[in-house]
Amino acid sequence: MERIDVFAHLLPPTFYAKMLEVEPQIPTIYAFFNNPTLTDMSVRRQHWDGATRQVVSLVNALPEDYVGPVEAAALCWEANDELIAMRRAHPDMFEAAVLMVPMNNMDEATRIVREQVADNDDVVGVQVFTRALGDSIADAQFRPLFAALAEADAPAWLHPVFDLRKPDNNIVFSWEYELTQAMLQMVQAGLLQDFPGLKVICHHGGAMVPFFAGRVDRILPAWQAADMRKFYADTALLGNPKALELAVDYYGVDHIVFGTDAPFGILPAGGTKEILQAIEAMNLTARERQAILAENYRRLVG
Repeated sequence: MERIDVFAHLLPPTFYAKMLEVEPQIPTIYAFFNNPTLTDMSVRRQHWDGATRQVVSLVNALPEDYVGPVEAAALCWEANDELIAMRRAHPDMFEAAVLMVPMNNMDEATRIVREQVADNDDVVGVQVFTRALGDSIADAQFRPLFAALAEADAPAWLHPVFDLRKPDNNIVFSWEYELTQAMLQMVQAGLLQDFPGLKVICHHGGAMVPFFAGRVDRILPAWQAADMRKFYADTALLGNPKALELAVDYYGVDHIVFGTDAPFGILPAGGTKEILQAIEAMNLTARERQAILAENYRRLVG
């Protein structure tokens, strides 16, 4: 069966070098940046299974966290060009690229969607994070980006970041809470109503939402509960077939896409093997399994 991993990460080395000039402490703040499979494609290839093609996005070295709007935009354009070049240099490993946008510069963010994403066979969408500039991704200041994505029929890849106001963030649970809150905030802000063509791929199995489906359906207004099911969710739960079955039950098999978070989760290069084993253990038909592994992604990106 064809396999397309929709949520894998790279760190383009020239872009990373420029970010280190801005903030030399990045590899100390984010220890996972030191994984060589992020930047060294010869090491990446050594750990590749030879079959799973990856849709690659950048890790969360976000220019808007460190520099002003003009410089952030320039760094994003350069990082995107470098990511596209890496995809083109390794077309057997990399299916497509997901681009970065400067969240402190909506004019340039929307221009990236219009000019770097639309009509580019190497690119399928942009990555957004649960918070930007300290605010929820659902904040009104970011609506122009979602309008541009809907108009371009390009999905948003939703990735968690910590809410830095909180003193007890941790990588196991906090990111899943932040994902869940961001999804709820997007629904409550009416983004999926105002932009009905908007497609959002949520990391880590749609976070906490499937487990709390009963609360979602009984507490939220009916239209909000319905909109919560419009998201797409990946399989990046590092195994756990029962949790994946909850995601399928909640979102529907046509809204589940194969994603691993490679090269993170299980060193040195991610949990691809373990996630594939979990999908195999699920009570799915062959058609449903193939839909998750590749066909849903192909339909999603057109």
